[in-house]
Amino acid sequence: MSTTMLRWLLSPRTSWEAWHLARTHRGTVSFDVAWRYAQVRRHPDEELFRQSGHRAEDQTQSHLLKDLE
Repeated sequence: MSTTMLRWLLSPRTSWEAWHLARTHRGTVSFDVAWRYAQVRRHPDEELFRQSGHRAEDQTQSHLLKDLE
């Protein structure tokens, strides 16, 4: 089972928000980056998990989501 499918099954509300964010940014932000952003936004105590999960390619997209804060 893919990570995306697992996320939709276990956390549909976060996944819906991530899908909406990724769609709003028209492909400049991946679903993975948007999902982590939405998860931390809903659960601020998981910030450390988000930081450890980012890869170099995701760092370039994460600045796009700063505009929403």
